[in-house]
Amino acid sequence: MGILEDHRRFKEIIKGKIKENFKKYITHEEMIGKREKEFVKIPIPKIKIPKFVYGPKQSGGVGQGEGQEGSEAPGKGEKAGDKSGEHQVEVDVEFDELAAMLGEELELPRIEPKGKSKLDSSLNKYTGISDVGPRGLHHFKKTYKEALKRNISSGTYDPDDPIIIPIKKDFRYKAPKLVSKPATNAVVIYMMDVSGSMGNQQKEIVRLESFWINTWLKYNYKGLETRFIIHDAAAKEVEEDTFFRTSESGGTLISSAYKKALEVIESDYPVHDWNIYLFHFSDGDNWSSDDTKLCVSLIKEKFAPVVNMFGYGQVESKYGSGQFIKDLKVHFENDDQVVLSRVKDKTEIIKSIKEFLGKGN
Repeated sequence: MGILEDHRRFKEIIKGKIKENFKKYITHEEMIGKREKEFVKIPIPKIKIPKFVYGPKQSGGVGQGEGQEGSEAPGKGEKAGDKSGEHQVEVDVEFDELAAMLGEELELPRIEPKGKSKLDSSLNKYTGISDVGPRGLHHFKKTYKEALKRNISSGTYDPDDPIIIPIKKDFRYKAPKLVSKPATNAVVIYMMDVSGSMGNQQKEIVRLESFWINTWLKYNYKGLETRFIIHDAAAKEVEEDTFFRTSESGGTLISSAYKKALEVIESDYPVHDWNIYLFHFSDGDNWSSDDTKLCVSLIKEKFAPVVNMFGYGQVESKYGSGQFIKDLKVHFENDDQVVLSRVKDKTEIIKSIKEFLGKGN
């Protein structure tokens, strides 16, 4: 038990170190590649490994003093250095813990789901008692009480020799009860421009932001669903891995992504039953002002009235004009459902996440 307790305390110390340097980990690409189903592995560098410290030479004690030189041959390896090695340890952090750290660091408000989107889900809980059932659901305390009551009522109970032996009719078992539990459904749809001007650096920013957005939304909605749409002049739905790896060339027609997102919502996510989040990332180039007008119309008429939030993140690229966010600001700067964020580089990811999630929509 002592070793297990020491190990637990060591893990807690490590998690404390993560909290101290949490802003650094928000832009740490490596940890995103070490995800498991319920936790993420975070590498912690420069952990000091415990080691023996010897006293000064010639201070006496066992194994010291004058002696004969041994016959052991010198080693053939590299010359020993005088610097300690750099060590890493990976600590498993559950996503809920990670989200709680994010909320604390960025002072994010908890999300209050839309009331109309609460659905009833049914599940079995073993809160009832039955006099029949399988051995695996045997309820010892209830069985003992029944046997004790029978012994007392029949006058066979002896307080000086309180041995209780249950008979068949005394046995009690845990029984399931159908419990109706309110469940809140949520989906987040990510859209990204994958035209030639969106390079690896821009996609890395999107990858990091979407990871933290997902982590926070999963903390607020259990069973969050995610969908991914990529576009250049045309849009298509893809898997997550494809979303971050696809590279195209040619023109950019942003409305194609918005139309595809609308198709997904209308097909799979009734707006009265789902909390819906849309995030679009681009470098701000669009094919024409006419298409930008169409995008504005889609956001105003189709998205803003029904979704929890429409987030547009503009990732700066030396090849992009950056005009799209300027056009959106004209129409949506004071709209609570539409959140606009400009991300120049990785150092602005934290600011952008707070802009997206700081209203608690």
